[in-house]
Amino acid sequence: MPAKLTSPHEPVLLVQLSDSHLFAEADGRLLGMDTADSLRQVVRLVLDEQPGVDLLLATGDLSQDGSAESYQRFREITSAVPAPARWFPGNHDELQPMREVCVGTDLLDPVIDIGAWRIILLDSTIPGAVPGQMPPEQLDFLEQALRSAADKHLLISFHHHPVAIGSQWMDRLGIRNPQDLFAVLERYPQVRCLLWGHVHQEFDRMHGDIRLLASPSTCVQFAPGSEDFCVDTPAPGYRWLRLLPDGSLETGVSRVTGIDFVVDYSVKGY
Repeated sequence: MPAKLTSPHEPVLLVQLSDSHLFAEADGRLLGMDTADSLRQVVRLVLDEQPGVDLLLATGDLSQDGSAESYQRFREITSAVPAPARWFPGNHDELQPMREVCVGTDLLDPVIDIGAWRIILLDSTIPGAVPGQMPPEQLDFLEQALRSAADKHLLISFHHHPVAIGSQWMDRLGIRNPQDLFAVLERYPQVRCLLWGHVHQEFDRMHGDIRLLASPSTCVQFAPGSEDFCVDTPAPGYRWLRLLPDGSLETGVSRVTGIDFVVDYSVKGY
């Protein structure tokens, strides 16, 4: 579905879903949680709370096992939201099956001009590895997309975190060359926001004039500030962003209620 023709004088409502970790099996579980069920509950919450979504953004780790079945299931569940959608991969995703499920759609298109904003989507994954990287070809693509944005405000999204979040084990798994990313961004003062997933927790900070945002998973959450891998108790959720015509933004996180599960601690890491 193409992006809506939103007027540059109107706000844009973006909903972020991240780290759904679906499986080929319909009832697959991550650390004890049924990830398809939790995603369905989050989508129902979006439908209850967010009328008029302009863009649904899936920020990586849609799948846990990289199967075509998991991507098809993600597409079916999230299609309940009547809005254009865009995806990009995380470290658990497999790009070829994702592409096969997206054939004939614009789900993987990396640049969206909507309202007064340009949204640029990058691939921060390293094949076969958990940490991230901004390779030269992605930085070149970013530079071109920034340079051609004219006077639009800019939101840039990718999977891995580009700054430390204060969690020792997770901070080893972010983007390995964030200085290269910020070296490009600092040349474009209209960059307003960086948005990512991967960390399964809320994060909201400023880097100069750029808002840095990370968001909860639609399934299991990770404990902020933990030295080692640790599952947290908050429920699955999503982030909404209202991108305003003047370049400012409003944002918040909303979580479902009534999901109880027993953490399977026999699973090491995720």
